[in-house]
Amino acid sequence: MADTASVPELLAIFGPTGVGKTAVAIAVAERLRERGEDPVAISADALQVYDGLPVLTGAATAQERATLEHRLVGVLPLGESCTAGRYAQLAHAEIDSALAAGRRPIVVGGTGLYLRAALATLDLRPPPDPEIRARWTVELTLQGAPALHRLLTRRAPEAAARIDANDAQRVVRALELLDAGFEPPAGEQLWTEDTRHPTRLIGLTMEREALNVRIERRVDEMFERGVEDEVRGAERRGASAGARQAVGYAEVLAGDPAAMKTRTRRYAKRQLAWMRKLPGVTLLDATGRTPDDVAAEVLLASLDSGSTPGRAPPRTSGPA
Repeated sequence: MADTASVPELLAIFGPTGVGKTAVAIAVAERLRERGEDPVAISADALQVYDGLPVLTGAATAQERATLEHRLVGVLPLGESCTAGRYAQLAHAEIDSALAAGRRPIVVGGTGLYLRAALATLDLRPPPDPEIRARWTVELTLQGAPALHRLLTRRAPEAAARIDANDAQRVVRALELLDAGFEPPAGEQLWTEDTRHPTRLIGLTMEREALNVRIERRVDEMFERGVEDEVRGAERRGASAGARQAVGYAEVLAGDPAAMKTRTRRYAKRQLAWMRKLPGVTLLDATGRTPDDVAAEVLLASLDSGSTPGRAPPRTSGPA
């Protein structure tokens, strides 16, 4: 790992879906280049890692990626499953590589656990036993995620209370751990002030009504850009259970944009609620502002302006 005393501070831009994270990251990168820096964006999104769902997951477009290099977008086949542990290894390698080259990483995303995985060291549970996973996968198909969540509630109520009843991946993972003799995480395990490198965490917010308007427009644009063909193609290619957890996947298959808008608004509400509880986060309201205006404020909050960054723990020998 690079010496934290000699590398640029990481910038982490988090926010709800539709708030404009990518546009702000690009505007920040342009300002950093004016200062002689060479920034690179690293996606902290649980679904953008999959190849084949760029429209549904809101991944940076080809034009946006030509303006700012984005890493960890579309790097895994649709048929594979990406755990937080695997993502952490990929993200740590990309961040450390960028820092070693003197580049400023801009970590961008809306998935809380993956943001933490990128910036810190996770307390990881063991990988799933293939036989146990196969059994619970069958049960998931037969009973559905809500039924398995009720079972989890009886076996581990504290863990179940922190998992959405429709989050099939996390429900199955918790049941796997119980069968293997491990306690599933009872906490969110989404943030720690002990980041691997000094990090400035920026949280983008927006007035609720303004954000809802952007979400509805975004969903309409997805359908105009062919998201139905994209998702149906993913189904034909055997998308993994993890890839199918993308917000709106089921609603697109059902051809129901109204239901997709409702689900996306609810997801954004959860993202905002979680983000506002983060220790050390700098919240910036993007309502009615241009990405460049927000970018200017992002840089005012950076370490280079003399503010206090997140703490970096003692150096470790490798990724989580």
